[in-house]
Amino acid sequence: MIPANFDYESPRTLSEALDLLASREDAKVLAGGHSLLPAMKLRLAQPSMLVDIGRIGGLAYIRESGDQILIGAMTTHGEVAASKLLLRSSPLLAQTATEIGDTQVRNRGTIGGSLAQAHPSADYPAAVLALDAELVVHSRKGERVIPATKFFTGMFSTQLHNDEILTEIRVPRTPGEGTAYKKFHHPASGYAVVGIAVRLKMSGGKIDNAVVGITGVSEIAYRATKVENALRGKPTTAFADAATHAADGVEVLGDYFASTEYRQHLAEVMTRRALAQAAGGKR
Repeated sequence: MIPANFDYESPRTLSEALDLLASREDAKVLAGGHSLLPAMKLRLAQPSMLVDIGRIGGLAYIRESGDQILIGAMTTHGEVAASKLLLRSSPLLAQTATEIGDTQVRNRGTIGGSLAQAHPSADYPAAVLALDAELVVHSRKGERVIPATKFFTGMFSTQLHNDEILTEIRVPRTPGEGTAYKKFHHPASGYAVVGIAVRLKMSGGKIDNAVVGITGVSEIAYRATKVENALRGKPTTAFADAATHAADGVEVLGDYFASTEYRQHLAEVMTRRALAQAAGGKR
């Protein structure tokens, strides 16, 4: 449980941090550390340098911009969970943040750090997929915006290049929509054995649109498009049948805590519960 040797840098500006990242191909950004540091202790990650962006000003905020809400990458889970703006205008991220870890983790871990680490059982990936969020990244070459649906590429793997830093998450307002995040907690780690994020838009007792993001089931968080397709234009009585498709088309993980069969069963059950909660407007 001792990490390999590494250099530590604590820049005060984004420009300085980007220069440091560009100087070493295997450098890693430290943005809270609740995913990265355990991996380093197990030597699953062995960066030669950590670039701690915790002292860079201006990377922690939640503010409105037109029909979007902008969230700085260094905003903590606790700040996301408590945001009145998010709870009023786009509550799914706040609902998700309340389910992360414990008080210590929520007060230290950051939304950007979690998304960039791309742990297969992290909570936020399901939510940003369900929200069709945009992720803003910077390098010395400038800024680029990556749709959440294209951001995650594999276990602990994203579209982020080695010289890039995730700086902002942009989520839409979701007026008139029901949202929910339901999670089956791992009793030791607090990670999601299965996590389901849902957005529902109802009209006349039928579902106009459904968006479902799932984490913990596969090596990569994904949109449950077969669930979504099975719901459009249907009444809420379709929830049970639609939920049976929660793990369709993915290779379901199995481990010592949850076998493949059990995790697939949990995906169906938690999807049904998340849909019901979103339809009922419960928070």
